[in-house]
Formats: sequence, structure tokens, C-alpha cells
Amino acid sequence: MSKRITLEDFKRSFAEIKKAGWIQSKRRGSTGIGQTLEQLLGLDENNIALPDLGNVELKAHRIGSSSMITLFTFNRKAWKMKPLDAVRQYGTPDQNGRLGLYFTMTRTPNSMGLFLYVEEDRISVRHISGQIVAEWQLDALAERFMQKIPGLILVSAFSEMRGDSEWFKFERAQLLMGTSPEILRNQILAGNVLVDLRLHDQVTRARNHGTGFRAREDKLPMLFQNVKDL
Repeated sequence: MSKRITLEDFKRSFAEIKKAGWIQSKRRGSTGIGQTLEQLLGLDENNIALPDLGNVELKAHRIGSSSMITLFTFNRKAWKMKPLDAVRQYGTPDQNGRLGLYFTMTRTPNSMGLFLYVEEDRISVRHISGQIVAEWQLDALAERFMQKIPGLILVSAFSEMRGDSEWFKFERAQLLMGTSPEILRNQILAGNVLVDLRLHDQVTRARNHGTGFRAREDKLPMLFQNVKDL
């Protein structure tokens, strides 16, 4: 019967999985690696019980893949412009002609003149005119990160296709814990954490799907203060 397991259970099981070598995926597609690992561990949810942190999420990752994951969304008190005004001033039309702000922000101005501005204690989305669109305190972002991901077990595996089937060789497991405003700032500067604006014009208001803070899977260990091999 599937169950949740403790960290010690995980370490014992993972040692056996690693020793087993190449294992055929239990499911086709991008979710195959996570499904395969969960089945091998006998988990019904992708988390592990830790004494100090409660349930910690389990994330399986293909070595060499730079796929993105959403760490958290955060909008609270961030908008310096009314979101609807921002959409109408800086938005671009989608295929249905509806204006939207669907941009991945970088420190280089985009086609609408918007860019990510990084300071010592905060980051902001600005226009080249000097207009501040939205702003986040780095300590608030770090707090939100820790609420959402107090800890993470990152399992890395080699992947190869054999005919129509994907096979995995599970290689490494790391326990990742803790972050800080300084770490997030440095990783934003390095381009390893990206900021996605996701809102559109809904006539009387802006429909906001939550500003997404995303990271590259292969850079996840760099976002945490404590990294421990299991």
C-alpha cells in the first residue's frame, strides 16, 4: 500500500533505486520521471516527512534539462500602477485582440520598454520612462519562498530514449533548505530566477494570474542556503 515515508526510509529506498541502474519510465512524457520515482518509493504524494520541517516536497529532475518550475506567485502590495492602467499602457494584444501583460522580465528592456530593476533590498518592474509598475521587497520574497518551499528533496537522474520508451538512471538526491534575500537577489541577477507578469484586460479590471517567480531546475541548489547530499 502506498504511503508517506520518512527521510530515513527515503535514504534506504533511494540507495536501492540507485543500485538498480537503468529503470524504464512508468509513464510517457514530461511527468514520467516524477511518476516513476514516486512508484519506486511507494509514495501516494510527492512529499517526504521530515522531523523539523514537516512534509517536504520531492522533485525529480532530468540531468541536463533546464526546464523551468514555478517557485511561488506573489502580488501582495506590489503594484505601484493600477494593474488595469499598466495593462492598457504597456500591454500587447493576444490572438483575440485582448490586451495582456504576459512578459518574462529581464534586466534588458523588452519591446514595450519594460525591464527588471534590481536594487540592494528590492526588485521592480520599470518602464524606460522611469515609471515603476510593480515592486517587491527581497525579504518579503524570501519569506514567501520559505512559506511555499521550506525544504525540497531534489532527485537527479540521467535519461535516455530506447525506441519509444524513456529510461532513467537515478544518480543523486539532495536535501535543499533555507534561503535569504541575498541569495534571491544574486540568483535574479544571474538570470536563474525569472519574473513572469501574467495579467490581462477584463474590461472593468485586470485579471491577474499571479506574478510568477520561476527557476531553472538545474539551478535549484543555488537558491538554498543548505544543500546536503542524501
